[in-house]
Amino acid sequence: MASNGTRTGLRRAGPFSGRARIALVLLLLAAVGTVWVTNWLLTDRFTESVRNRAELRLALYSGNLISELRRNAIVPQLLARDPALIAALNAQDYRQSSQRLISFVDEIGAASLMLLDRDGRTVAATDRNRLAESHREAAYFVDALRSNTTVFTALPQETGNFSFTYARRMESGGETVGVIMVEVDLAKFERAWAGITDAVMVTNSEGLIILATEPRWRGLTPTDALQRQPAEGAIERAIRATADWTAQQADAYLRGEAVMRIDGRIPFRGWTLVTFTTYASVRERVNAVLALEIMGFALLAALVFYALSRKTAIRMALFQRDATELRALNARLSREIAERERVQKNLAVAEQSLAQSSKLAALGEMSAAVSHELNQPLAAMKTYLAGARLLLRRNRPDEALSAFHRIDDLIERMGAITRQLKSFARKGQEQLSPVDMGEALASSLAMMEPQLKSRRVKITKILPEAPVRVMGDRMRIEQVLVNLLRNALDATKSVDDPQVDIILAAGETATLTVRDNGTGIEDLDALFEPFYTTKQPGDGVGLGLAISSGIVSELGGRLTARNGEDGGAVFEMQLPVLNESTEAAE
Repeated sequence: MASNGTRTGLRRAGPFSGRARIALVLLLLAAVGTVWVTNWLLTDRFTESVRNRAELRLALYSGNLISELRRNAIVPQLLARDPALIAALNAQDYRQSSQRLISFVDEIGAASLMLLDRDGRTVAATDRNRLAESHREAAYFVDALRSNTTVFTALPQETGNFSFTYARRMESGGETVGVIMVEVDLAKFERAWAGITDAVMVTNSEGLIILATEPRWRGLTPTDALQRQPAEGAIERAIRATADWTAQQADAYLRGEAVMRIDGRIPFRGWTLVTFTTYASVRERVNAVLALEIMGFALLAALVFYALSRKTAIRMALFQRDATELRALNARLSREIAERERVQKNLAVAEQSLAQSSKLAALGEMSAAVSHELNQPLAAMKTYLAGARLLLRRNRPDEALSAFHRIDDLIERMGAITRQLKSFARKGQEQLSPVDMGEALASSLAMMEPQLKSRRVKITKILPEAPVRVMGDRMRIEQVLVNLLRNALDATKSVDDPQVDIILAAGETATLTVRDNGTGIEDLDALFEPFYTTKQPGDGVGLGLAISSGIVSELGGRLTARNGEDGGAVFEMQLPVLNESTEAAE
């Protein structure tokens, strides 16, 4: 009943939902198209407006420069005929000369005035600190002496600025008596340009920048100056190019920002005036219009969503009836779930009881572990006895005595094994001592020597140069190693080229890895459970790995198993490394 009602409601809502989605997609496409066209048209329009204003400013700056230069160019010609200055040069009496120049400088508007004698020494100046300076080698002095007209000179200074001077030779009675020099204050234009957003530079006929809003540009070519961007300029340009969707193709980049470049010639000695104007005003004006358009489309979309919500409310009223039936169905399902949970709890209790019974059965069958653990020493003893008998027949008693000593060691090991099998039921109480893992591995391999000789198994050992020591019981560690090696040998019985890799590594823990190229492990979850075995009846009872895992856990480590990438099983025994701090604590 509920399902039929739900399907009916969905059938009613389906066509409207399809039309609503189409309407929203069309609205979105219209918004994107309108914004794109508006952006394109307004960007071109506002960019052209900004370019026109920049060209007007360039013409104004150029006119101001020419006016200043021409106004100062006439001053040397007038002062070169001043009778008081000529008389002072002839009489070499300059007491009133500096004061006279100071009275002129305010009216003229020049940066400074200087009067030089025929030897190039400053005899009068508006800046009294420059009196007695020698300008004999200066270009403006030398050129003025050689020319009959006013000489203009632009020279770089040690501070990075340029000095602009007009100089003219002064004559009396047909002889040269000195030079009058006027320093033009073009730096005031730089100070005025510093208050605008545009960047401005003036280049001479050689293409060198002599005036600029950026002090570090002076003395460079425009190309070199534009390349002197801060280290983060490229990153800033990338970010702004990504975020600024109204920017035009940039003529240049200043401080990481795109700018348009406008060049204009100054009718004076081949000078050129260059201005750089940012697109900030274009972006602001275009983005303002785009924001209004986007807001309008957002309001229209809100109206569409409002209409959809009204339709949804009507549909929800139709679905209310079906919801009542669904609530009744949910209540019935809740009762069934509660019943199922109660059954699961009873099942869990039964499983716990079964697990306890399994543990008791395992403890009852612990005696089977004795035969499992003693098979290896007994087989080795049999081999050593056969060898000793053969050696005695050949009258080699010393070698036979060595075999008897090995048999005695195996008997001691068998006694230790019977004592250590109790660790499966409870923790051992023996005192632990430092154990060299390399020596324990060598002893385990010696114990496995008969089995290794009976089969052609390639044993690969990778051991560190420094000894790896742990705190534990050497007999029990050797017992674990023997179990791992025996399992590896059993796993490679059906392999054509059996191989066992043994890797010992030391880091935060001492890790000994035993890897074979057998068929791998089928059930990793049950691998360390007691009495789990994949061997044939009579070959094992399934307690070796369970006992080994308990021994490693008691020593503070862990024993893990996995299947290798190329097949075969990989066992890892990890024990805490014994270093100076842990040894002191022990």
